[in-house]
Amino acid sequence: MGIEKALAKQGFALTTLDALTNWARTNAAWPMPMGLACCAIEMMAFAGPRYDVSRFGSEVFRFSPRQADVMIVAGWVTYKMSHAIKRIWDQMPDPKWCMAMGACASSGGMHRVYGVVQGVDTFLPVDVYIPGCPPRPEVVIHALMTLQQKIRDEHSILKDQ
Repeated sequence: MGIEKALAKQGFALTTLDALTNWARTNAAWPMPMGLACCAIEMMAFAGPRYDVSRFGSEVFRFSPRQADVMIVAGWVTYKMSHAIKRIWDQMPDPKWCMAMGACASSGGMHRVYGVVQGVDTFLPVDVYIPGCPPRPEVVIHALMTLQQKIRDEHSILKDQ
């Protein structure tokens, strides 16, 4: 019998520091809402009691970038607004993640005009794209679960050399 099995039989929980840190980050991802257009209405529904996002640890919307982990960009972004969003993104502490919610945030949507950014991934590193116009709260929950899996699989403490 290995030492791990012997310790487990005695009631000890064995894990790595990396796995424990990622578990904590996964279950406490606090969103920073950037509701810029109609997708923000569905983002509010996602945060409401009907969909119970608190079971994923993301019920606390933070309006201060220094207290947020996940930025949810919901709606179409103008070039003028992109500078403010980038400044807020830079104020968020690491590690941080970004979700592009809806067709407009992901690719500019139907707004093919000179003043609209054709996807927030032109100035932010997007981790999860949420399809739809506007996406239903169920799709946003699925995207949050996808992001949680991505966080769980990261190497947060011990970087590969």
